[in-house]
Amino acid sequence: MKPIYTALSKSILLSIGILLLANDRLSAQACAAAASDNQSTYGTNNVWIGYVYTGTNFNNYQGHVTEGSSTSPNFYENFGGQTVTYPTSGCSITTNGFSVRYRLTQAFSGNYTFTVGGDDGFRFSLDGGATWVVNVWYDHTYTTTPYTVTLNGTYNLVFEYYENGGDNVASFNVVQNCYGTDNPNVYGSGNFWNGYLYQDMTMTWFKGTIFEGSAAGPNFDENFGNTTNSNTTTINTNACPVTSYQFSARFRRRVTLISGTYVFTVGGDDGYRFSLDGGSTWAINNWNDHSYTTTTYSANLSGLTAMVLEYYDNGGASRVSFVQTATVLPVTLTTWSVSALDNNQAQLKWTASDAINFDHFVVQRSTDGANFEDVGTVAAVSNASSAQSYSYTDTDNWDGKLYYRLKMVDIDGKENYSNITSISLQSAQTLRIYPTVVESGSFVVETAHPIQQARLELFDMSGRRLQVDQWPVLEGRQQVTVNNRGSLPAGAYIARLSNGQTTLAKQVIVIRNH
Repeated sequence: MKPIYTALSKSILLSIGILLLANDRLSAQACAAAASDNQSTYGTNNVWIGYVYTGTNFNNYQGHVTEGSSTSPNFYENFGGQTVTYPTSGCSITTNGFSVRYRLTQAFSGNYTFTVGGDDGFRFSLDGGATWVVNVWYDHTYTTTPYTVTLNGTYNLVFEYYENGGDNVASFNVVQNCYGTDNPNVYGSGNFWNGYLYQDMTMTWFKGTIFEGSAAGPNFDENFGNTTNSNTTTINTNACPVTSYQFSARFRRRVTLISGTYVFTVGGDDGYRFSLDGGSTWAINNWNDHSYTTTTYSANLSGLTAMVLEYYDNGGASRVSFVQTATVLPVTLTTWSVSALDNNQAQLKWTASDAINFDHFVVQRSTDGANFEDVGTVAAVSNASSAQSYSYTDTDNWDGKLYYRLKMVDIDGKENYSNITSISLQSAQTLRIYPTVVESGSFVVETAHPIQQARLELFDMSGRRLQVDQWPVLEGRQQVTVNNRGSLPAGAYIARLSNGQTTLAKQVIVIRNH
């Protein structure tokens, strides 16, 4: 038998269901006080209009609110807390299971970072909701997402938010980013460096310029004001501030160096590297995280030099340093040139001043611009402070390009080098060694111009020297007898003609015996 309360229980349940249905129908209707709102209207002058709905998907419109102020569109809204009453222009809502669509029309010109946040979902649009540049539309604890973009014009901003239980926060922040306006490719000159600072470790976000060096010298030791190894110290530039955390710098300096041996000592915490050719190659390269350390590099330099010193900091201490020292010869080379004479010889001329305690010049020659040999010595005018002229004639004939430099030697034996100069010589008649097949036990060496201290050497194919002939001056045609009238075995040999220092001609000859 059924319990006697069954009919009563059904009646009570039915009544409850009718009440719930009626309540749902009331909730499904828009708030009458907000019915006249146009939910597509945008706020202006930094003040958002926020359209508030019950339900997490903008289900039932209840009224509007405002955020921001006349001075800033930024806001942080917690809606009064969890599960409390939140008033709107129409009907109040309970802060649980609701959504808001914020609208603002705003003009922008420059580079900006928008940071939007929420607990729970949020998304942000710059084109009235057609696309979302930030889209974090799911349940989560409070988080923020930045978006950086360059803008120019008027934009319809839409920031949408929903809350689905627990904490409820919506936030918006926009800042105009500051960037340096200098050209970061410009070099400082003389003893002065132009230093270009970036708010990243890859020299991308240029913020502004600082300057290093002084009239007294180019050396500097920069800690960027970060004496406490903080990650929050502000570094001032001529444009925008930089924070002493994960930043970088590129220092440029162009200077004309007199001939000398230069020693560069570069240090940093963290990475640093140093170039003498505008950054094409790195003479010093310590590009990794480490505590403060230094590296030294030495080079013989002369003339215009484009120095680049790069540095990055990855937190903690911030320090970069540069020290330059030099050992300069007591002579100044003011002119230096080479020209061709009519007899296909090279004439070198130069002037030098301030030759205090200076001894002599050594003329050096090369056929490839890399490997040099001494060809002559010119004594210096002793202790001459005024400019003195010097010259040297290279009497060896050459068919092709030659390179010359001066090695400058002072009384104490210190050496330095001039820059390299070159000349192309074209001989009307080249050196000849013929015939290539020798049957009579002799062959001919022929030259159109005199060769001083000429030497002819004969080698077998393994490189063993078999014969040497020498002449104080070789000119015209000269017959050469092979090894005591042709006693060499038949075969291939190499004949090489030189002036005692430089190879002038080389020929493979085949000797036949009868």
